[in-house]
Amino acid sequence: MASLSASNHVARVLSVANHVADVDASSRIANSWRRCLIGHKLDPARQGPPQTLTEAEIRHVAEPMEETIRLATPELDDLARVLRDAGYCVNLADANATMLFSRLPGEADARMFLDWKIYTGSNFAETFEGTNGLGTALAEEKPILVHRDEHFRAQWHMFSCAVAPLFDQAGRLAGAINITSCREDLERAAHQLALAVTMEATRRMEGAIFRGHFRNAWIATLPGDGGSGLIAYDDDRRIVGACRSARALLGLTDGLIASGIDLSRYIRFDHHGARGTDEAVELRRPDGSPLGQGHVAPPLRARSHAPRRDAPADRFDALHRLAGRDPGLVKSVKRLRSIGDHNLPVLLHGETGVGKDVFARAIHAASNRARNNYVALNCAAMPESLIDAELFGYEAGAFTGARRDGSKGLIVQADGGTLFLDEIGDMPIALQTRLLRVLENREVWPLGALKPVPVDIRLISATHRDLSRMAEEGAFRADLYFRLRGMEVHLPALRERADRDDIIRQIAREEAPNCRLSDEAWALLAAYSYPGNMRQLRHVLRLAGCTAENGVITDADLDLPPFGGRTEPDLAAAERATIVEALRQHGGRVTEAARALKLSRATLYRKIKQLKIETAQ
Repeated sequence: MASLSASNHVARVLSVANHVADVDASSRIANSWRRCLIGHKLDPARQGPPQTLTEAEIRHVAEPMEETIRLATPELDDLARVLRDAGYCVNLADANATMLFSRLPGEADARMFLDWKIYTGSNFAETFEGTNGLGTALAEEKPILVHRDEHFRAQWHMFSCAVAPLFDQAGRLAGAINITSCREDLERAAHQLALAVTMEATRRMEGAIFRGHFRNAWIATLPGDGGSGLIAYDDDRRIVGACRSARALLGLTDGLIASGIDLSRYIRFDHHGARGTDEAVELRRPDGSPLGQGHVAPPLRARSHAPRRDAPADRFDALHRLAGRDPGLVKSVKRLRSIGDHNLPVLLHGETGVGKDVFARAIHAASNRARNNYVALNCAAMPESLIDAELFGYEAGAFTGARRDGSKGLIVQADGGTLFLDEIGDMPIALQTRLLRVLENREVWPLGALKPVPVDIRLISATHRDLSRMAEEGAFRADLYFRLRGMEVHLPALRERADRDDIIRQIAREEAPNCRLSDEAWALLAAYSYPGNMRQLRHVLRLAGCTAENGVITDADLDLPPFGGRTEPDLAAAERATIVEALRQHGGRVTEAARALKLSRATLYRKIKQLKIETAQ
């Protein structure tokens, strides 16, 4: 729907305030508009960017949220990967609506967010910006979708925002997870589905935050409520913590928890299970009536006393879990363990979606750098013009639009830790030269700097491309390729893994914990070839968990488009043929072809260059 003019929008907002609107006057949007007009004294026609903090101010505001951001980051990165192709920007904000973590989408869409200052440091409180997804979700402490002209300020009408509030381990409002899109071709229903995915991701983040805070306690997961009702208790079964939904379900308060109240006053276990293991248990109310099947997990400190037989060093446990029972990956993990803490660069090679970032994080966690930063950059997602400043940093005043205090850059931020460069095959040649100098000299020159900054980083790179062939053809620097390839690890496609059935079962437990797979659904999942690999499987099961009725996932719940098991070169050839045909049908006009393919023009230009497609000039 086309955006209303500013004057018409102002009239519409005023009509809502007077209860004579063309929208439901009792709706959440209408109520928020009234708050903005009457309570906040805001002008819906006001123009201008949001309030944005300096880098020093961001560090100060983010400090109390550091642990929350750390625990939520894996899920945020996964959410960004799932939604990036749909043009969504993913943000985590604090309870005051200041964005503290941002993941931008692809090239053309990213430019829009940067131009409108929708990124880390920007504040979208309802009291400043009027009705918007982030500010209104925080004001009401409820998930919300604010679609285009539902925004209070007319200037935000090109955006749609889906937001879920985030609660901490004590049930207090900690912030919110915001996804925003500027795509005109997405209808409200599509954004509503994206909101459901975001709410599921937020629930998992809250679980990670709760378990991280109560790592020394037993954790009971209550049945119902999407598996998010969590209670922490000690060895004597005294309650030491409860999440927001568990508090509401059992009527627990801060005072009762502080008193060390006995868990048996609320629920009891038919049996407890062996120490050091996770176990499903039958829960009952104190009167003996069944409460349903829950789950019990021992303290992390207890698990550390029973290390895996094939992983005597606890720090390698995540890598062993990722390797599963696939012989090739088991061998690679054994080699990674043998190099230990040697500062040897690692090159991960595998198709898109196999989990290269997850594997890189596990390598970082298994190293002596685990206490320091893990910093990641996707070279394919970042516009070429921004990679330089993002990676190498810049001094104050280095270029027009630079931040007042400059920027350290990702390489310096990773000092003492690990720098992960995803899709490094897409890095421009000029930046490959600068990166090579960093690796050789162990120092980085920020833009506009008068002297270099010494750095100590471990580099992990990843690509789905054949860098060896690219180096032979001159499309990638050969000397950089051999610098990156200290040890190369091949991550097999999901359809190639020997333990694929195990992976499907595990991801089904993680993404749809309260659902079971019907025989037909299992047969379909087991036979499918997964062109999108792990990422696609997670997305499919996450969506199925949201749509399944009566806790049973059927084949109708599985969004699995036909796929014939083609190899990566086959997929590239098919993509090339599709683009060539679209250009032919539209007389070589890139803008029209991009619209037909539902791609941004910048993305299509990049693919034309990558696939060496000739276009009429």
